[in-house]
Amino acid sequence: MSEIYRLAQQEDAERLQYVTYEAYETIRQLELKWPAAQADIPLIQENIKNNDCYVLEVDGVIQATVSHLKNRALNFITDLPFVMWFAVNPAAQGKGYGRKLLNWVEQTIIRDQVGAPAVTLATAEKHPYLLSMYERWGYERIHAFDHGTGDGTMHLLRKVVNLELFETYIREKNGAETANRN
Repeated sequence: MSEIYRLAQQEDAERLQYVTYEAYETIRQLELKWPAAQADIPLIQENIKNNDCYVLEVDGVIQATVSHLKNRALNFITDLPFVMWFAVNPAAQGKGYGRKLLNWVEQTIIRDQVGAPAVTLATAEKHPYLLSMYERWGYERIHAFDHGTGDGTMHLLRKVVNLELFETYIREKNGAETANRN
């Protein structure tokens, strides 16, 4: 069995659309308004173009995907790297592919290449298992919010990927907040 971690290419869009659409069935049933849940080929192509969209290919077939948001569109909520559009082919769920890909992105991309102390993601409280799954995988809730879109309470979660850098990040952040209050 061969496993390849890589950036998605435009020619992967059709397979990524299939994996994402199938994996987000529960999201559609819950009527959550997440773009990935309704993604068509052009939206998948836009995600590949505008973000770092990673895939785990097993024996030549994409089984999992996750994207690292490249722009700073979420600076209003976090200054840490943000991952999104996490999906695993339902036929391959339970084999650990999603967790392997997310771990690889956390360590190889976020920690080693970006040099960030932690990574963030968001999920809905009303989803039956995502919040507890991410917490089992080492994420902690850091912010709850409701955008009034009908999705209910969303949670921003964070996972520390470099403890030494994270401790420095927290000290600097606390120092900046103290300075801003004075």
